[in-house]
Amino acid sequence: MSQTFRPGMVLRYPYLWHWQSGNGETEGRKDRPTAVAAVFIGRDNRQYVLLLPLTTKQPSATRIAVEVPATEKKRAGLDQALRQWIVLDEYNLDPTASSYYLQQTSSIGQFSDAFMRPVLTQFRDLLPTAQRISRYP
Repeated sequence: MSQTFRPGMVLRYPYLWHWQSGNGETEGRKDRPTAVAAVFIGRDNRQYVLLLPLTTKQPSATRIAVEVPATEKKRAGLDQALRQWIVLDEYNLDPTASSYYLQQTSSIGQFSDAFMRPVLTQFRDLLPTAQRISRYP
């Protein structure tokens, strides 16, 4: 089943945190909501999706994150009772065609363009220094 990914789409995905990757882990510990930040064709002519993690744990002052407002939590299919943040200083990169994880997931919701535009502008500025975790060999 082929899925069309688009920025702002929220998926359940076994996100691999940078600190976990640094400890030698290769698999995310649990499925968590993630936001699609970008979909692009790489130099190898494969399509990739760039995923930002969502967390209910308030990020430390050294992290860069945006809190998700209540209206956006509802659109994205997130728990209304919990505070949630999109983390912008790290991301997972996964090829859409060969990713086991992406083929096993489906969208749980969609952030609005009005919310995502400034989030993605901020992320684009951080991209050169953000921690990339590639989910492919």
